[in-house]
Amino acid sequence: MRRGTLKEDGTVQWSPSQELSTAFLPNRRTMSPCPVYEKNGKMLFLFFISVWGNSTERRQIFTGKNKARLCCVSSGDDGLTWSPAKDLTDSVVGDTVHKWATFAVGPGHGVQLENGRLIIPAYAYYIPHRCFGFPIPFTVYPRALSIYSEDFGQTWHIGKMLQKVSCECEMAEIIDHEGRSHLYCNARHSGGHRCEALSENSGLYFDKPHTAPELVEPPSGCQGSVIGFPAPEFVPNDDAESKACGTSLLSPDTQTWLLFMHPTDKSRRRDMGVYLNRSPLHSSGWDRPRIFHRGPSGYSDLAYNGDKDQFSCLMECGKESELEQIAFMSFTLNDVMQTGGLGPSTISWLWDVTIYEATRILQTYKTL
Repeated sequence: MRRGTLKEDGTVQWSPSQELSTAFLPNRRTMSPCPVYEKNGKMLFLFFISVWGNSTERRQIFTGKNKARLCCVSSGDDGLTWSPAKDLTDSVVGDTVHKWATFAVGPGHGVQLENGRLIIPAYAYYIPHRCFGFPIPFTVYPRALSIYSEDFGQTWHIGKMLQKVSCECEMAEIIDHEGRSHLYCNARHSGGHRCEALSENSGLYFDKPHTAPELVEPPSGCQGSVIGFPAPEFVPNDDAESKACGTSLLSPDTQTWLLFMHPTDKSRRRDMGVYLNRSPLHSSGWDRPRIFHRGPSGYSDLAYNGDKDQFSCLMECGKESELEQIAFMSFTLNDVMQTGGLGPSTISWLWDVTIYEATRILQTYKTL
């Protein structure tokens, strides 16, 4: 991991790379990091999966034999020190794991809801039927779900799966104008568009998952990042009248807007963009994307700094391949709402950072 210190001028000073030596199980490899910060106890939880040896996802799906374990480490000092890894598979997933060919969390970030519940986004390849112990071919598909805690991270539970094919996902809380909470799920999907769903019970289950026509997905899909933030009452505009008083853009039905970050090209992982949704309870509320990087683009993760009213992100990107490097970038809502051209050019290239380390960096930035 690398820790970022936010300076007064908005820039970030990065520490040298540091290995999270406790985030592993013997003879297994650590994958799919997903941190969440518990504000009341100021505790940072880092969830991940630990996969046996060289077991591949494809082989687990074919054999129906899961080789992944659900693990977690925690830190009470903003990542300076970490607890030993806990294997939570038996206590959290239980016998349900035998119905999963494999599973993972995130990758990305979790969220703490206003009621205090902690949410970790996850997905599992569900096995509906077996024949002689093996899954029936072409019947095993991923389904998104939540892993949640109602006691500030002391115990964890799993919610019900989405009733639609849905893979790597992130979640965000939406508060409507009556103060009610809605948990939004945005998941990877192979049908050319992202999968969306809403939960009215803080992630126990999600109602009526559907595809989002405005959010395109490359043929094999790609991870994406979503985050909620307080809807502004006024946003500066260019015309003379609104320069004097601002233009009201408050959503008619929510106190929350959403940002979603994802490659915008329909045919390949390319052209990283940010979408804005001012009416997130409506499936057609997404604006056209603001392109932040022209070229190969891959996984990403968003964060919102309420004190600075500023967004930050990590993204895989490059000139020839999205795996060349990981970039850190900060931007404002006005940067997203501008039309034409590219987004902000304040990009820091983190040349020697793995995606595991980079996801941890972003969560450290979120807690500053």
